[in-house]
Amino acid sequence: MRAEKPNLNKTLPDSDFDEGDEDAGLPDQSAITLALNPDFCGMRLDKALSTLVPQYSRSRIQQWIEAGHVTVEGQPARAKTTMLGDETIVVQPQAAPEEQAYQPEAMTLSIIHEDKSILVIDKPAGLVVHPAAGNWTGTLLNGLLHHIPALGGVPRAGIVHRLDKETSGLMVVAKTLEAQTDLVRQLQARTVKREYLALVWGMPQISGRIEAAIGRHPRDRIKMAVSTHESAKPAITHYERLANGQLDSRPVSLLRCQLETGRTHQIRVHMASIGFALVGDPLYGKPHLAPAFGRQALHAYRLGLTHPQSGKPCEWRAALPSDLALLFARAGIEATVPD
Repeated sequence: MRAEKPNLNKTLPDSDFDEGDEDAGLPDQSAITLALNPDFCGMRLDKALSTLVPQYSRSRIQQWIEAGHVTVEGQPARAKTTMLGDETIVVQPQAAPEEQAYQPEAMTLSIIHEDKSILVIDKPAGLVVHPAAGNWTGTLLNGLLHHIPALGGVPRAGIVHRLDKETSGLMVVAKTLEAQTDLVRQLQARTVKREYLALVWGMPQISGRIEAAIGRHPRDRIKMAVSTHESAKPAITHYERLANGQLDSRPVSLLRCQLETGRTHQIRVHMASIGFALVGDPLYGKPHLAPAFGRQALHAYRLGLTHPQSGKPCEWRAALPSDLALLFARAGIEATVPD
């Protein structure tokens, strides 16, 4: 059974997903043969094609020309090639990577719980949640569409929140539109309990509350930052120090972090903003400390919510992945998930 492509025009509140709709929905991928007339004499090839096949963007056409999917008189050409006005051009339209993003792909999913309404997954580090530039395939969304083809009819294949690629741990996925709507409302009401284990450099106070809005970094578009800009979104993180240790002769602390909000990179940004960057974080930590661990030491170990169908409180916990367990052992910290 083939999954229906989700409706990309539907957006979910409190979401940080990026979308790109350029040329969405390729009208026809069969070869297009075009015979030029003298009106095109002196015109660049890419400009001529933009005029003749306006259903495709000029940038898309230039990509096809560069990749050899456009021939002039049977030969590949360059985008800036000047036309004489009597050529025959053949265009082989190609689907853009983003148009192939919402395809089912077989993958092993670590399923903690599944019923008619929801699916709870223990996501491994290294798995991207949602397709985006640079990661159009091999994402959790692709795996979900293979596991449950009906998710093709639910916006974002039922995904209501996400974890960074290198963060491991629990995520809930809605299997129906009704469940998704209910879970989004719970996230908006801040009643979903999301707790993480984080290993940070240094020794923060025994507990604390960080309330600082987060927005795009003003100079580095890859990063987020604590910001007072009007576009920044409110963000609140609670933390508690559970244990101390040493890693490479430097002090480290194991924290339990609880999110009230779910902003992009929230824990990583908040902890770095008060001077306690996560171990292994190459983006917000000090560069010379990044080699201590192969990813940010962050694991979503506990998830609690109200079941969207039964209305009963539910809670799940995820064991430490093996790489974090070894890291904690190196630091002299007991490698267990707290109660």
